[in-house]
Amino acid sequence: MRKFFALCAATACLLAGAPVAHAQDSQTAVGRYPSKPVRIVVAYAAGQGTDIVTRYITDLMSKDLGEPFVVENRPGAGGNLGSELVARAPADGYTLTMGTNATHVLNQFLYSKIPFDAEKDFEPIGLVGAFSMVMAVNTSAPFTSVSDVLGAARRSTGGADIAMPSTTARLVVELLKERAQTPLFGVPYKGSGGAITDVIGGQLPIIVDTPTALRPHLAAGKLRAVGVTSAQPSNLVPGVVPIAAQGVDGFEVVAWNALYAPKGTPPAVIAALSASLNKALARPETRQKLLDLGFEPAGGSPEQLAEFAQVERKKWGPLIEAAGIRAD
Repeated sequence: MRKFFALCAATACLLAGAPVAHAQDSQTAVGRYPSKPVRIVVAYAAGQGTDIVTRYITDLMSKDLGEPFVVENRPGAGGNLGSELVARAPADGYTLTMGTNATHVLNQFLYSKIPFDAEKDFEPIGLVGAFSMVMAVNTSAPFTSVSDVLGAARRSTGGADIAMPSTTARLVVELLKERAQTPLFGVPYKGSGGAITDVIGGQLPIIVDTPTALRPHLAAGKLRAVGVTSAQPSNLVPGVVPIAAQGVDGFEVVAWNALYAPKGTPPAVIAALSASLNKALARPETRQKLLDLGFEPAGGSPEQLAEFAQVERKKWGPLIEAAGIRAD
């Protein structure tokens, strides 16, 4: 995964000078594109990491391509509701989605029925960024590490309750429970806001969420980070030890965001969108902004994204099925 993101970063820089040619191709192949506002469906609540990054990146793409990019939040069913909306939309380049590792890889294994095919119903445009998840606790809780959490769960007859505001958070909890052989109980939430409020308020002691959602509360001293889910320490949460280094060897879960269009969207349109996305990601100020927001910038071609997502399916599908992890 680290090699892939390094490759994407390099590709983004190489493509920085190419968007004009791609955009010109789109004018001759499908008429002027875009010639009206482009809708970007975010299958999660406003204010979550995916929503924040989508608004920032598509604002840059809007300025580059000359038409508004309008973000529409359609949360529900772990991202399936908003993703289905885009899968069924006209393949004309005017309805896109900011997909995630949940919507475009994990959900097909987590749900018994899913109203779209993540691989067959979408055209990949480009990988936007990746990030580890963070386990954090209420500062009044007696935990300073994941090892503390696991130890307390093993000693307690009730285990440990953990707030889960996303599908990826659920995967972290279930995988940790399976790998550590420890009684952990995930409590699902529809979004970060309610989950964070309950953990800060003491209703639950622990949360797994994105660096973006947790960062202000960590900085304010309302929550304390005790572990990251990447195999190596993350620049997004400096000083926080990976879960893999806290007695759970080989543990790794990395979330990501990527731009997708409905299947059948004209290649020239995909090329124009991909070039504009990579142009935005190649800007030094954009890359720093994404790091500030809690994302490791990526980039790359539609083909690279398709290959990467397929590798992810082969990695997580058997594990989820073997562990019996279900979202419904």
